[in-house]
Amino acid sequence: MAVIAAYVVNAILNLVLGLLVAQILGPEEFGAFALGIAGASVLTTLSFEWLRLSATRHYSARVREAKPSIRATLDRAYGVIGLGLAGVALLCAAAWPFLGEPARMTAAAALAAIGIGVFDYHTALARALFVGRLYLRLVLVKCGLALVFMAGAAWATGSAAAVLAAVGIGQFLAALLLRGGLADAPHHPERPRGRAHLRRFLAYGLPLIAAIVVFQLMPFVNRGAVALTAGLTEAGYFALAADIGVRVFMTLGTALDVMLFQLAVRAEEAEGRAAGEAQVARNLALVAAILLPTAAGLWCVAPALEALAIPPAYRGHFTDFLAPLLPGFAATALLLFGLNPVFQIRRRTRPVIAAALVGLAANAAGIAALSGPFGAIGVAAAQSLGAVVALAFLSWRALTGPQRLRLPLSDLAGAVLATGLMTAALLPLRGLPPWLSLAASVPLGAALYAALAWRFDIAGLRGVVMAARPRRPAAAG
Repeated sequence: MAVIAAYVVNAILNLVLGLLVAQILGPEEFGAFALGIAGASVLTTLSFEWLRLSATRHYSARVREAKPSIRATLDRAYGVIGLGLAGVALLCAAAWPFLGEPARMTAAAALAAIGIGVFDYHTALARALFVGRLYLRLVLVKCGLALVFMAGAAWATGSAAAVLAAVGIGQFLAALLLRGGLADAPHHPERPRGRAHLRRFLAYGLPLIAAIVVFQLMPFVNRGAVALTAGLTEAGYFALAADIGVRVFMTLGTALDVMLFQLAVRAEEAEGRAAGEAQVARNLALVAAILLPTAAGLWCVAPALEALAIPPAYRGHFTDFLAPLLPGFAATALLLFGLNPVFQIRRRTRPVIAAALVGLAANAAGIAALSGPFGAIGVAAAQSLGAVVALAFLSWRALTGPQRLRLPLSDLAGAVLATGLMTAALLPLRGLPPWLSLAASVPLGAALYAALAWRFDIAGLRGVVMAARPRRPAAAG
């Protein structure tokens, strides 16, 4: 439950921080920051993601005792890559007087990538060891430092590059302050063993990295397309809607993945691959049962949210961009946190690359077809098109053939039906004054969907809730 609390807190504080930074920087500079953070995310993935994925898949409390060389190899690889990125940041900073703003943004992106990568590694270790309270402390410290550094940099400098660098500094310091709780005994593996571990990590992680990079290229390319065709101000409008949507779905999806994927790994270790895949199928239904009403609910309250919480400079644009982006956010989260684990358990991750490439091609075709008649809104729709096509392709790969995954279709149908009923109930509230609409929609939607999920035990949600409840000690005598 500490992990769930961590993600709820993280989602709320990140949303508040994103709105605060957008308000201070303004649409144009926030558009530049959005491009920079998208580039930093790609750089983080290319540099560190194969190691983070390997930590969640190959490191555990049992491995910590039995195979200390795995953690030692991971630590050493992180150190080497981090030093390399620090060198890139120094070179770009030195070139700033000669190359101008692009060099400064690249230096800031490299610093951000170091901080994000190191912090994500420590959260992956906490996740693999099932130390939820330490996970919660990591997230709380990171959020506190992010508020100080990012908002402070935005207020003091008004510079996208300064805020981007502050992202990395805050996350690195959070990991540094709490590293003691995750430290292992010093170990120096023999070079042949360390190289063998690295080859294993690369074989497992590289296909997933390639897929993630392609998925990250979609919003990066799309933001660039909006900036080139409509200017940085329009890119700022696009970026705020995209950032809020991504934060909601990625935070929620990652919170589920933190719990559910490790359960599948445990099932595979204890009972074999068939048990692991059966757990993955149950996980996928649960992910869908939570993400679908989230997407529908966010769409229902978007006008009220825009009127009450979005900075004035962005109003009149937020809902227009969010609506076409929402299907893509939901599809991407379902793919990453519902379907990807199928291929991770099987250690056959190349289909994920194929799905990402298919999605990127659909995204490009969508931009070509839709940006002309619909402008920046067409680019947002193209992003959703790419994500939905990628999800459809990977679903086909997972659900067909002799090794097809057997889904609990009744649970998925129940989630779709309950989401539809919830949406129908909330639609009349969209036209109310913003405060009344938001105050009525959130509790009504949550209560209605929860009641339906409990009554029909959609995706086993009733059992999940009951298992999470603290048990009373048996009465004596």
